[in-house]
Amino acid sequence: MLGAHIAGLEGISGVRFTVWAPNAAYVGLAGDHNGWDGMLNADSLYRIPDSGFWSRFFPGIRPGTFYKYRIVGPGGESFLKADPYAFKAELRPATASVVAALDGYGWGDAAWRRRSKAPYAQPMNIYEMHFGTWRQKEDGEYYSYQEMSGQLIPYLLELGYTHVEFMPLAEHPYDLSWGYQGTGYFAATSRYGEPQELMYLIDQLHQAGIGVLLDWVPAHFAKDAHGLRMFDGTPLYEYGDPLLAEKQGWGTLSFDFSKPEVISFLISNALFWFDLYHIDGMRVDAVTSMLRMDFEREGQPGSPLNIHGGHENLEAIQFIQRLNKTIFEYYPKALMMAEESSAWPGVTAPVHEGGLGFNYKWNMGWMNDTLGYIEHDFGARPFHHNLLTFPICYAYAENYTLPLSHDEVVHGKKSLLDKMPGSYEQKFAGLRQLLGYQMTHPGKKLLFMGGEFGQFIEWKDQEQLDWLLLNYESHRQMLAYTAALNKLYTVEKALWELDHELDGYQWIDADDSEQSVVSYIRRGKKPVDTLFVIINFQPVARRNYRIGVPRAGTYEEIFSSDTALFGGSGQHNAPQKSSKLEWHKQLNSLELTIPPLGFLLLKKVAAVRRKSISKGEV
Repeated sequence: MLGAHIAGLEGISGVRFTVWAPNAAYVGLAGDHNGWDGMLNADSLYRIPDSGFWSRFFPGIRPGTFYKYRIVGPGGESFLKADPYAFKAELRPATASVVAALDGYGWGDAAWRRRSKAPYAQPMNIYEMHFGTWRQKEDGEYYSYQEMSGQLIPYLLELGYTHVEFMPLAEHPYDLSWGYQGTGYFAATSRYGEPQELMYLIDQLHQAGIGVLLDWVPAHFAKDAHGLRMFDGTPLYEYGDPLLAEKQGWGTLSFDFSKPEVISFLISNALFWFDLYHIDGMRVDAVTSMLRMDFEREGQPGSPLNIHGGHENLEAIQFIQRLNKTIFEYYPKALMMAEESSAWPGVTAPVHEGGLGFNYKWNMGWMNDTLGYIEHDFGARPFHHNLLTFPICYAYAENYTLPLSHDEVVHGKKSLLDKMPGSYEQKFAGLRQLLGYQMTHPGKKLLFMGGEFGQFIEWKDQEQLDWLLLNYESHRQMLAYTAALNKLYTVEKALWELDHELDGYQWIDADDSEQSVVSYIRRGKKPVDTLFVIINFQPVARRNYRIGVPRAGTYEEIFSSDTALFGGSGQHNAPQKSSKLEWHKQLNSLELTIPPLGFLLLKKVAAVRRKSISKGEV
């Protein structure tokens, strides 16, 4: 009902406009037709008594018409506002809303939408991207949603990603906010074309077997004059208390989670993206900032308190729980991922058990510990070995996704490749090793664009990725490595089938800090799928390195980051029969060469053969 809806009245076509502005003294329609005045009787919307809504049918208005609402606040001040419910916005830097219809697109993804598998015991490898800076045209212009499909989909298929995650696509005025400071929550940004073009892109991704996640931002919104701030002359969408409303570090305003209308706005918006654009899930941004009333004010005098004297925002907690219950009621197989950076308990626990009700949480602890470790010089790594071993202690506390996201490669943090210590060759070996470690650690996977081929300079957030690097062999080899690793991940069930069950992981040796080596087992539901992981975090080979294995047999190296094809030194282990020598509390053991900065995967030969026979390959 809210927003601008193309309609007919008594045989006359036009548009019905409806907006929530309960404290306004007047609301009118402003546009080119009246010089953006909107103060005449012919322009006024009618107040619907006791509702807070204003509405009116305007004949003769067509799709493509630019408009805003002329609002007179309770104090007599007059201003223009964009429509919070508009389906389209004028291309920035212009700020008008645009009358648009979202019908008429013929979807072809019915088979994808009927899929019945829950995500937990399935592979999930997410490619995170910022739409405008993945690729650009030669003149620096953006590709449209539809144009992008011809480039993005073959690339994702070639690399073997299961999902793509778009940073926010809701309308936002400032490019360098990356979409996280929005003004048009129901409008796909016009930077990249028409709403139906975005539908086409998502449809084609689905038909190619690729899921689509969207970054969504219910924590805060932009302060721009045409947006939600002081919408009817009063704090309407934001809290009236500045201590609750102001996100000081971000220059934004928090939604007022105490108002039913604001809750309705946000939950309706989340459903809108699922309903109209067929997305498969959301990464919900900045959850911690919603949960804490003293966010960024910890310890400061005068920080707001809840009715129990704590700093938890009880209204926001209830909103999040209601959001997730509603989404899963309509979309039981949806992905609802929380970017939650504290140790808040039960983020992925069900609401009826007191949890927040997400089904995934970004594992920020794993990310911080892992990147903290790999940024240490090689000589310091033995003294920080706990950064590798501690994350497994809480790996099953929530359903986790392991993020190597945009936030880690911007604002002076360096690219993943450039974080690595050592020489040019060692940096590439370190990146191969990092991605191998991520792929074999419990949890779903996420990598930000550019990491797959070794973007050398951190994300520039205005220019496209440095695709010219693929003219150089090291970067081509890095891309080939990522594709091979991704495809290995999708076929090896041990890497995802028991991601959220303790039986899926077992240490072989967590304590070899002196040599900076870790080794562990990943298991699937069947013993035949068991994998053995050995990683050497030093730039020297470990020869005659013995690891324990639980069963006697012949073990084969099925993957190595040191393969010459990927830019490594080409050191490999031939298939080896285990010795009856107890090691690492196992009855059998193997003696291996672990390459410098090497990541190895081993599997019992018999298991490999049985799997091949079952597939009809032998």
